[in-house]
Amino acid sequence: MVKRLKLDELESWANAQRESGACIVLANGAFDMLHVGHLRYLQAARSEGDIMLVAINSDSSVKKAKGPARPIVPENERQELVEGLACVDFTVLFADSTVEGIIRAIKPNIHAKGTDYTEESVPEGELVRALGGRVSIVGDPKDHSTTGLVAKLKLSEEEG
Repeated sequence: MVKRLKLDELESWANAQRESGACIVLANGAFDMLHVGHLRYLQAARSEGDIMLVAINSDSSVKKAKGPARPIVPENERQELVEGLACVDFTVLFADSTVEGIIRAIKPNIHAKGTDYTEESVPEGELVRALGGRVSIVGDPKDHSTTGLVAKLKLSEEEG
């Protein structure tokens, strides 16, 4: 069963995981309009370690990053959808523009990012490495996106 964590629980949760010898994987994203690219990313991330925390952008942070029309799916529903995936162990919502605060709190062994990044281009990569972790690029090629799905829906609506 997936457990939702709160930001103020992360440090003690991570300490307990490390004490048990678990390799902690952190994945993150908005996960707006969950699609196969999300699934493949999360499955590949989970295979990198023993336990996976997925940090999900809050509605306010998605709106700030993607514009006023986003997110399409509200945060509580996005979190529930991600929790429904067998590869996900824990989730947490966050409102910051980056996951640096979460990285500082949990000091993940692995920070998994999608193939739209390289190990060198991950914004939090330097922090992860400074804390003793590593960045892993996982998932299939970036051929799927919520932005692409929205564009298809708009085109379909205009044609129909």
